[in-house]
Amino acid sequence: MRGAKLPGGLPLLLLAASLSLAQAPVEAQAVPARKLVASLERVYGRGLRADSIALDGATVLRVRRNDSVLGFAQVRDVMGKDQPITYLVATDTALVLRDIDILVYREPYGGEVAYEAWRKQFRGRGATDSLVVGRQIRGISGATISVNAVTLGVRQALRQMAAWRRAGRV
Repeated sequence: MRGAKLPGGLPLLLLAASLSLAQAPVEAQAVPARKLVASLERVYGRGLRADSIALDGATVLRVRRNDSVLGFAQVRDVMGKDQPITYLVATDTALVLRDIDILVYREPYGGEVAYEAWRKQFRGRGATDSLVVGRQIRGISGATISVNAVTLGVRQALRQMAAWRRAGRV
């Protein structure tokens, strides 16, 4: 956790804890703050600082190291078969996906969407990519609902961030 600081010296863990409480829908559990910090550090490296940007009811993290912006991240939920799936969308400054991460998976089946082998196919994709299951995105037998839900959620997140970028908001 060393080096994960916000401007003014606040730990990234505090921001993660506040995000997990502020964004979780009533039916979803909060994301464990340490898990969010670990995910951000896995994607962007250690020594991060982040500040949050409130946009249209959503919170986007602007991730920095020293004075350089590394990218943007957003924690989102999509509905699986019966339970929400909480995931992270992490982009670079050009809004190209660095990675996605499944932060909380609540369903009894379909958890394979959290596996590296499935998640890595999103890397390098952007808002103009169609991200269609069965074309650009591989399906997973037994995880059809989760695959479709996460893929749709990632596509929507990228397009929403691109719209905010065009409007000069990120």
